[in-house]
Amino acid sequence: QVQLAESGGGLVQAGGSLRLSCAASGRTFSSYAMGWFRQAPGKEREFVAAISTRSSGITYYADSVKDRFTISRDNAKNRVYLQMNSLKPDDTAVYYCAAKPGIAGYPRNDYVYWGQGTQVTVSS
Repeated sequence: QVQLAESGGGLVQAGGSLRLSCAASGRTFSSYAMGWFRQAPGKEREFVAAISTRSSGITYYADSVKDRFTISRDNAKNRVYLQMNSLKPDDTAVYYCAAKPGIAGYPRNDYVYWGQGTQVTVSS
């Protein structure tokens, strides 16, 4: 079992940056692909980014965040990160990290473990 805890959210002005961190428990972290999702008020939870099992793994991004966000992981520290640059008000949401066995991917339902989320608010 994997337990996940996000941190690093907050309030930032448009154009600013934030770095989210997700700490994972368990000795099998490196065997899970990791993803970031977000959920804005009144909207469904949507895919943001994913990374395969290796620290230098293959990455995937939603079109809406491509070239602004970067996902990375450090398997030695059991952590996954989301560097968010050039933030926009539309990026306002609760951000969740999630883990899935096997290869990285987009479908939300493939992810087995979820954190509690961290709020990101981007003011205009």
